[in-house]
Amino acid sequence: MKLGIVGLPSSGKTTIFNALTKGDAPTGQSMGGRFDVLTAVVDVLDERVDILTGMFNPKKTTYARITYTDVAGLQKGAGESGGLSGELLNHLSGLDGFVHVVRVFESDLVPHADGSVDALRDLEAVDMEFMLSDLASVEKRLQKLQDGLKRGAFKDNKAEAQQELALFELMNETLSQERPLRTLNLTDEQEKLLRGYGLLTLKPTLVVFNIGDAQDEIEIDYDYPDTLVTNLRGKLEMELAQLSAEGDTDSLEMFMDEYSVTELSLDKVIRLSYDLMGLQSFFTVGEDEVRAWTVKRGADAVVAAGTIHSDLAKGFIRAETIAYHDLIELGSMAKARAAGKLRQEGKTYIMQDGDIINIKFNI
Repeated sequence: MKLGIVGLPSSGKTTIFNALTKGDAPTGQSMGGRFDVLTAVVDVLDERVDILTGMFNPKKTTYARITYTDVAGLQKGAGESGGLSGELLNHLSGLDGFVHVVRVFESDLVPHADGSVDALRDLEAVDMEFMLSDLASVEKRLQKLQDGLKRGAFKDNKAEAQQELALFELMNETLSQERPLRTLNLTDEQEKLLRGYGLLTLKPTLVVFNIGDAQDEIEIDYDYPDTLVTNLRGKLEMELAQLSAEGDTDSLEMFMDEYSVTELSLDKVIRLSYDLMGLQSFFTVGEDEVRAWTVKRGADAVVAAGTIHSDLAKGFIRAETIAYHDLIELGSMAKARAAGKLRQEGKTYIMQDGDIINIKFNI
């Protein structure tokens, strides 16, 4: 999973990036509209992986991972002056979703470009840039479909072209009404059709209101599908993350207690990212490796097998499966087998969060 951290200049994107990645990238440096990107791969720390590692004592332990990118170059008004740059648009289109950082904190040292802090105004400004970008793509395809149908260019697949035309007309109407494409209840087939277009407002979005250390959390009515909202004290969270990276647990616990922080932003945002993207974890275990894998909720056993290796999906016979809590309760695979808790599941089995599987296959 690859999520892009986006927002207007001086919103604190890089501060949040550092908080999520325990990094120390320079902050407070506006890129002046120039495209630039920082990338970090973050382990999804999962207590279940640690417990399984203690049980199997493997040679290697591998956590699931999320890639976060801090994307600079997004400027207010870009849609009215030629649109997003090609480099920026290409990068944004290739992401699975967004962490949209919105400034709420006040700072005399970092003045806001508009002269005042207004979270709703800034939130809507980025939404508008993305909607204008999508509208340009939709209008281009719409024109091509209309012209092609008039010329008879879709003789062999006219019905499919007409269905696609209806979909793009619906998207055009939605964007023209200044609503993101996430508001459409698209079918799986429609989502598959649109996959290659990289439409920005179709991507799941986590909105992070970046508040000051002493500020209360804010609430803004922003109720869209595939959208979650949270508040973070960006600067404080960055400092806590750096204490964690340095292993200074005493100072970390003291500051977390002083500011009533119950979990680090890394853990919170990863949890919300999984919820946002509809993801869950399953595990493979053994003497060689204990490993966490990520699949969509609702994925079947063959999809899970393919996540491990394409050959496992091609030659899938069955999945030997046990729930994590059953294995932990019984204490070993041998006891789980004796208790009849190891199940033999077929291709249509729907994976559950925390399943531990061993794929039987033949190719």
